[in-house]
Amino acid sequence: MTDAVHAVTEQIRERCGPAPIDALALSLSCEYLARAAAEAPDRYRSVALVSPTGFRGLRPWRGASGSTRGQPWLYKALRGPGAAWGGSVFRALTRPGVIRYFLRRTWGSRQIDEALWAYDTLTTRAAGAEHAPLHFLAGNLFSADIHDVYERLEMPVWMSHGVRGDFTDYRGKVIVEARPNWQFSVFPTGALPYFEVPEDFCNAFDRWLHQRSANRTSFRSMNHGVKGVS
Repeated sequence: MTDAVHAVTEQIRERCGPAPIDALALSLSCEYLARAAAEAPDRYRSVALVSPTGFRGLRPWRGASGSTRGQPWLYKALRGPGAAWGGSVFRALTRPGVIRYFLRRTWGSRQIDEALWAYDTLTTRAAGAEHAPLHFLAGNLFSADIHDVYERLEMPVWMSHGVRGDFTDYRGKVIVEARPNWQFSVFPTGALPYFEVPEDFCNAFDRWLHQRSANRTSFRSMNHGVKGVS
C-alpha cells in the first residue's frame, strides 16, 4: 500500500515537476501516506490526515519497523479451506443492508450519503474485491509501528476528525500534540467531514495550507535578509 502511494506521487511529479506535493489521506490510508512521507520526506511539502487510524486508546504501537498487527490464524479462518469460502464471507459482510449499517456507524447518524452507499454496494461486486477487506479484518493492513512512523514526520501535518460515530477515540494523539509541525481541527461530524460539511472542511484545509505557505515565505525572506546584511 505504501508503495502505491510512492507510485502515485511519482506520477504527479512526472506530470507537474519535482516540487514536493501536498498530500491528503483518509482513515487507514493515513498510515500509508505517513509511512511514504517518512521514507521520502523530500517529496511531500505537507501531509493532511483525516480521521487517521493508529490513535485509538493509549496503547503504544512501537513494533518492529514495517511490522503489522495482523493475526495469521484469523486471516486463515477468513480465507477458509478454499477461495470460495473467503468470497462467501465477504459477500455476507457486504450485503446492501450491512453496508448501510456500517456507514451509519461511520457517520454516527442515520443520515448517510446515499450516493456513497450506492457506490460502495456496486464496487463490492467487482472481481477480487474481497482480498484487501479480508486482510483488513485480520489486521494485516494496520501498522504495528505506526507511532514511530507518525513521530518521524517533520513536514507540516494537519490532522482532522469528527466527534460522532465509531471513530471518535483519538486519545493516542497525545504522542504528537506537542509537536510544533502538527495542527489539529475537529468537526461536529462523523468520520467523513468532507461529506457532511464540505465547505467548512475545505476552508479549514485551505487556511492551513495558506498559513503554511505564508510561514515558509516569511522564513525565506528573513533568511535572504540576513544573508544580505552579512
